[in-house]
Amino acid sequence: MDRTERLYKIKELLRQHTVASFTTLQAALEVSRSTLKRDLNYLSTRLNNPITYCRDLGGYSLEKTDTADNASHELPGLWFSSTEIHALLTMQHLLSGLDAGGLLNAHIAPLSERLNALLGSDANADAAQLRRRVRIIGLAQRSVPTRHFEQVATALAQRKRLHIAYTARGDGKATEREVSPLRLVHYRDNWYLDAWCHYRKGLRNFALDAITQVVPLEKAALEISDKKLSTTFGPGYGIFSGGTVRWARLRFTPERARWVAQEQWHAEQSGKFESDGSYLLRLPYTDHRELIMDILKHGANCEVLGPPSLRRVVAQEVQKIGEKYL
Repeated sequence: MDRTERLYKIKELLRQHTVASFTTLQAALEVSRSTLKRDLNYLSTRLNNPITYCRDLGGYSLEKTDTADNASHELPGLWFSSTEIHALLTMQHLLSGLDAGGLLNAHIAPLSERLNALLGSDANADAAQLRRRVRIIGLAQRSVPTRHFEQVATALAQRKRLHIAYTARGDGKATEREVSPLRLVHYRDNWYLDAWCHYRKGLRNFALDAITQVVPLEKAALEISDKKLSTTFGPGYGIFSGGTVRWARLRFTPERARWVAQEQWHAEQSGKFESDGSYLLRLPYTDHRELIMDILKHGANCEVLGPPSLRRVVAQEVQKIGEKYL
């Protein structure tokens, strides 16, 4: 019987008996006294199981706790190997680094502690190594109040509506909306909420950092099919949605092609190399604003071949930029 099986067996015996003596546990597990002592100590101190020794009754017992607390003492993590735990710690560290504004830190920290406990005495060193050797650089992260994020996430999980106050970035106009939250989106280091807006009677996308007030409601959220969500939010480029789908055709110089050919700008994109080494990229968009930003960051290494409307608006933007440097 390996250690994982022994730990589960100990908990099973303690649940079955009000009090289980050391001799009873040792006989059932067929291990030495020192091994059993180590297992009991590990369950109690490392995995937070409420195991106590009752001197009067001469044995060990598992204290009764409420259902929610009992759930935190289950042992599914024991099925992880040390390699898998290290991978989970790495993912936990990555998630912490992607967590703009520390929204999830309070909820992630207990997971890290449990993983450290499973690793044993070298856990602190392992965690320190990860912090030194895994670096995540956020760009243009916008702050979101932790309370707002928690309220939106809770309503999303419980399928309840929200009353929100929202200030649009484009024109600075403040409005109040009743929305049915449908999906949280983490995009380019910032959080967005896809929701049905009962004020506009349609699907809308809200930047969480632009929400100034959140009031949870007891009304059930309106359910929207995944197909309709994909139809509305899927075809567009980036975070913008809605409108007629157009197809951009871009040509990148051979120097830039080596990078762009490995990038995914859109799930439905297609691309090919030309004989001179340049790269042609074709992708759908419904709103040109974000696409233009990604085109312009490549400067003269990217040329818009079509459609004419996109080529024209990029040319106008380039002209405006040039005028500022005359």
